[in-house]
This record gives sequence, C-alpha cells and structure tokens, in this order.
Amino acid sequence: MPKIDKEQKFIDFSDYGRSPAIYASTLIKDTPITPIHITLIFGVIGLISTYAILMEYYFIAGLGLILKSIVDAMDGELARIKESPSYSGRYLDSIFDSLLNLLFIIVISYKTSNSILIGFVAYLCIQLQGTLYNYYYVILRHRSIGGDTTSKIFEMKPPIAFPIESQQTVNLLFRFFKFLYFPFDWLIYQFDKEAYKIRKIPNWFMSMISLYGLGFQLMLMAIMLSIGWIEYIIPFFIAYTTLTIIFIGMRKSFIK
Repeated sequence: MPKIDKEQKFIDFSDYGRSPAIYASTLIKDTPITPIHITLIFGVIGLISTYAILMEYYFIAGLGLILKSIVDAMDGELARIKESPSYSGRYLDSIFDSLLNLLFIIVISYKTSNSILIGFVAYLCIQLQGTLYNYYYVILRHRSIGGDTTSKIFEMKPPIAFPIESQQTVNLLFRFFKFLYFPFDWLIYQFDKEAYKIRKIPNWFMSMISLYGLGFQLMLMAIMLSIGWIEYIIPFFIAYTTLTIIFIGMRKSFIK
C-alpha cells in the first residue's frame, strides 16, 4: 500500500533514502529477514555513528547518519513488500528515532562548548520540527485515496495488534511511544488546530515542510559534521525552529 496516491506525491527532501531502500528491500524480500530486524540494524548504525562522533571520526559519522536514513526507510518498505505490517515495528522505529536523536545531540554537546541543557533544548527543537512535518503528512495520507492511514494525528490508546504480533508488546511500545511523542503532537496541534479540515494540501507546501523531515535533518547534521562545523550543529537546529512560525503562518493564510 502506498503512503499517498500518485496525484499527491511531492518532492520530499527528507526521503532521499526511499529509492535505495526499495531496491534493497526487494533483494531480501524472500529471505527470513523481517522489518523488525531492519529496525534493529538501523538502531545499531545509529549507535556506531554516535561512537564515531565521540571519537571525532566526523566524516564517518556523517556517512553513518545518511546510511541510517536509508536503512530507516527499509523496514517500512519491507513490511509493505512482504505484506506484514505491524504496530510493534512502527512504534519501535519511532522510539529508536527519538532516542538516537537525543543520543546524537548529547554526544555533540559533549564534544563542543554547548552545555547538555542547551543540547537538550536542541533535541526538543528537532523533535518539534519533525512533528510538524509528520502532522501535515498524516493529514495528507488521510486525504489520499487509497493512501496509508495506519498513522493517526492523535493516538490515545493502543491499537489492536496484527495477527503476527503480540498485543502485550504493542501495548508496551505504545506507552513508550506516547511518552516520547505525545507532548510534541499536542503542541503542534495547539498551533494549528484547524489543519485537519484542509481539503487538499498543495504539493509545494509539503515539499517545503519536508525540510523538517528526519532524513533532511540528519543530512544537514551529516554535512555539518563532515565539513567540521560540529560546533554549529546545536545552535543551528535551535534557530532552525523559527521556520515553524513561517510554515504554520503560510498554512493558515493560503491553504484552507
């Protein structure tokens, strides 16, 4: 099942890993490798990238962040190819994303003159940016004919598990997922409560919002690491949050 229909496809600057992810997923579709295995692999890649930052192998760390983005896209693609969706995989993917973002920022704070407190503010900003992108993207999916509606704008209770997974596991991962993401979901909703009434979200707007997608965030981080700008990563992502006001203002002014 595609996430959105063909008419609503847009240039997603954060989704550069999709094509290689689809190709790699087709190569392993007939193997015992599951989407959960892929999720665990991108978690390990994230840890290796963190270690590379700690050891000041910044170019390798940057490559690791890009590779993490590609592998991150693989689990969902493999689940679609094998027709084996699971809430466990989706929640675990999102949990890993959040925890790895926090870990990246903590290590970058440690290696620079930024305090851990300022680093944590940058982590909150990164999560808020990603939530804005996901908020509009989920709305777009629900407006799309035949699109993926697995994700919800608000998830207040655990979903019913698919046959291939345990309800107990889904419940546990859901609670952790909600703890990490609900505050950001709630805050973005407060900023733009009427967005769910939008009849159609223009492709150009979604392309702009994709600058807040996790893949693009990691690409920016990778570039800054590779060219020796590690000192600027944390202040950059804090300042980058100011685009939130612009994006929401544009939505309210021009997209009804």
